[in-house]
Amino acid sequence: MKHLPKHLQPRWRYLAVELESWPDAQFDRGDFQRELWYAAQNLYGDSGSAAADLTVLSFSFADGDGETIVRAYRGEEDRARAALTCISTVNGSPVGVRVAGISGTVRACEERYLGRRAGTPKERDVVFEDESRPAVVRDSRIDVRGADGFVGATQLDFE
Repeated sequence: MKHLPKHLQPRWRYLAVELESWPDAQFDRGDFQRELWYAAQNLYGDSGSAAADLTVLSFSFADGDGETIVRAYRGEEDRARAALTCISTVNGSPVGVRVAGISGTVRACEERYLGRRAGTPKERDVVFEDESRPAVVRDSRIDVRGADGFVGATQLDFE
C-alpha cells in the first residue's frame, strides 16, 4: 500500500500535558487514555470525539507527578483542551491536568514543554495540626499524610 501524498496526509497537533496527583496515586497510560476518551465522548458525543481523535502518545507518571503528549487533529486543539479539563480523577485518584503547550511535532513538544520537572520527591516528618506527620516534599509543595489521606500544603503553612 502506498503512502498518501504529503498534501493529503492528516495534520496533527501535539499537546504537552502535565499531571499532578497525590504521591500514592497509581495509574498508567491506558487508564489516562480511557478517562480522556470518556471525557471527550461525554462532552462532544461520539461524532465529536471521533473528529478530534485524541490519542495519548507518550506517558510517564510516578510519585504524584507526570507528563504526557496528547495527539489531536489540527483545528481540534480547543476541543482537546476542553476534554482534558474535564478529567478530574484517573483510576480513582484525583488528578490535576495542565496543558503546558501545543506544538506541530512530537520532538518540538518534548523539547519546549516537557521534562522541566526538577528534583525528586523527598519524604520527611513535618509538624501539622500540632502533630508530627510524614509528608512528601516536591518543589514548593508539601503533601502531608493524614488520617483520611493526603492534605496539600505549601512552605508558608509551616512558617
